[in-house]
This record gives sequence, structure tokens and C-alpha cells, in this order.
Amino acid sequence: MRVSYSSIETLKNCSLKYKYQNIDKIRAAKGINALFGSAIHSTLKFMFEKNPLYPTLDQVLDHFREIWNKKKIRQLADVDEAAEQEEKIDESVEEMFYKDGIAILQKFYKNNPPWNFNVIDMESRFELEVEEEKTGEKHTLSGIIDRIDKSDDGVFEIIDYKTGRKLPPQKEVDGNLQLSAYLLGLVSKWPHLDPEKIKLSLYYLKHGEKISTKRTKEQLEETKNVILGAIKEINERVKDNNNFPPSPSPLCDWCEYKQMCPMWRHLYKKSQIISAKSQEEIKEIIREYFTLKEQNSRNNDRLDDLKTFIFGFMDEQKVERVFGDEGYLTRTVKEKNVYDLEKLKEILEKYGRWKDILEPDEKKLDKLLPRLSEDLKEKILSITPKKKEIRLNMKKKVALDEDEEEKKEE
Repeated sequence: MRVSYSSIETLKNCSLKYKYQNIDKIRAAKGINALFGSAIHSTLKFMFEKNPLYPTLDQVLDHFREIWNKKKIRQLADVDEAAEQEEKIDESVEEMFYKDGIAILQKFYKNNPPWNFNVIDMESRFELEVEEEKTGEKHTLSGIIDRIDKSDDGVFEIIDYKTGRKLPPQKEVDGNLQLSAYLLGLVSKWPHLDPEKIKLSLYYLKHGEKISTKRTKEQLEETKNVILGAIKEINERVKDNNNFPPSPSPLCDWCEYKQMCPMWRHLYKKSQIISAKSQEEIKEIIREYFTLKEQNSRNNDRLDDLKTFIFGFMDEQKVERVFGDEGYLTRTVKEKNVYDLEKLKEILEKYGRWKDILEPDEKKLDKLLPRLSEDLKEKILSITPKKKEIRLNMKKKVALDEDEEEKKEE
């Protein structure tokens, strides 16, 4: 199987989007954010091309302007003009992104004059084989590295540009799968390099900040396990009747498949729905559901208020049980130990009993599994049955509107 970091990331964020994109091969118009990122990346590549001189700032901005027109944007979208999924980009939003791009490039050029860097490759493509230990089956990991530098003291650096607003903590960058995958790709191209000496950086263009990290050889082996785990998950989902469920999240707002997704389709196709329960009936049922949930919430709030009053009355009257016509209420107090785990560990480790109190944490196990070898992972999964939980979560229209307002402010 052939995979890339981006496809693995897509699978992790939403398996249905992975299916639409990589299995069904559905072409869809890219959103404004993706188009913006493509234009910025193309311009930064142009900036570091010496032909025979590095371009001036004006030439860099002209390059961006040339790309940032509707014709070029449509080419970047790579969809037919008649594609049903394509949404027209609002001109005011497009203008906002355009101005943001100019500001980013001006700041970047000022802080990173191209002649100050030894850029040895840009948009560097790689392919490497990842082999399964048990079966010997080989898969291909591919990718494109934005930029590779080599400093005067011989240190190589992988740089990936980011156009998003979020500036992550160092810990998140230290565990970033993309950088790990790119390091595997670089070492596969140039095996003589020591992976532990290669610098890995994410450059956040909006903030003008570069966050760097490194990887150990052990971490690279874990990365291979994550890749093999993703491939195994894909194969299992295909065998399980193409079971690729959607995973709704804030990322949905930037998904090019939103209109066809079962999580959002009803919002776009309400007028076309024909079923035993009409659109008006389902609206009424939803309204009743929200009403009952709100009543329940108000009841819980009122119960908390009543408890506060009752406890106050008990304290005042020095009683632990109060009586009414319907029955009585009793206050019970249970003491619970609050352990200082650091101090506790020091004591119990001396007696060899620290391991006795450790209990498995399901969330930690979920994070650990992808990094384990296939054999160990299979042993754990063989004794771990899967359980489906069906829930009905609600979000009020007011909350949805507030989310939209927050996005506008951002």
C-alpha cells in the first residue's frame, strides 16, 4: 500500500474523509485555506530560487499576486468548472486572505533574507519502503518536504511552513508525526546522515516563529509502527464493509466534502428529503428533544441550589437529617484519601510495591498502541474486545451562531 503523512493525518482526523479522498477518489473544490496555503508555499519556493540572483521583495510579492487571481486559484482547486461541490469564494474573504498573504511575505522576507541561508532542496519528494516485521509485506511512504537547509557547520534542517493561526507548545512539536515521517524520508534519500543530528522545524508564518526539535532512532522506529498501524487500520476498515465513519470536529468547517458528509448532508439537503417522517415532523421532534434536555439541565441546577440551602439549614440547626411530608433527607460524609503520588512513589518503590497500585489508563493505552511493534500490538488487541457506544449529543443553534461569530473575529 502507498500512503503519505497527509493521508495518515486525514485518517486520524476523519476516516470518512480519507475514504472520499483516497479510496473513492472524489474530486472536490479546495477551500480558501488550502488555496491560500498553496499560494504561500509556491511563493516561498520562488523566493529561495537563485536564478542567477535571488528575487527582490517586490518580485516575490508580484509572484504571489500572479498566483492570487481567480484563474490561478481555480487551477489550484483542480476541479472542473461544473463540479457540483465547488463553492464560490466570497470576494471580501478572498481580499482578507490576499492582504494576509502580502503581510506574511513582507515579514518573512525581512526576517529571512534568502542569501543568508544555504537551501539545498525545496519541495523535496521522497519515497521509502516500510516493511511489516511479521509478514514481510512492504509498503511505500511518500511525501514532499517544503525545504531542506544545511548550515555552515554541516547541520541539516528540515523546515515545514505552516499558515495556521495556532502556535503549538514545544511538547506537541516534539511528538509531531509529520516531522518524524519527513526525517525518515530524508534519511532514506541520504542514508549517510545521522538522523539524531538533523534539526526538524515548523515555521509558523503568521507569527514569524520557528519551533525546532529532534528525534532519536527509537522514536523513528515508533514512527514506522504508527505508519504500519495506519495501514493495518485502513485494510481492516476496507474488509469490514468499507467501515469509515465520520468524525465531526472543528475541522469540518474547512472540509471540501462537507456537503456530502452524513454529519452535515441534512443541513444542505433539507428541502430534498422525502421519508416517512417529513421535515416538519423531524424539526418538531428535535425541538422537543432540546426542550426536555434544557428542562433536565434546569432541574439539575435547581437541585444544586436546594442542596446548598438544605446543607445550610442542617449546619444552622446542627442536624444531619431533615424531615418533610414526602419523606426525609440524610446527609452522609465519606472521607477519601488525597494522595501525593510523587511522595508516595518514593516510599513504595523502596518496598517494591509501587507497581501494585498502578492501573491501566485507557486513554494512555490508546496513545501508546500506535507506537508499539505489530506483534505486541496484536497480543494486546487479541484480548481487547471493541465496544460501540451510541450517543446523541446536542448543540443549541445559539451556540452554533456564537461559533460563527468567533470565527469572523479571528
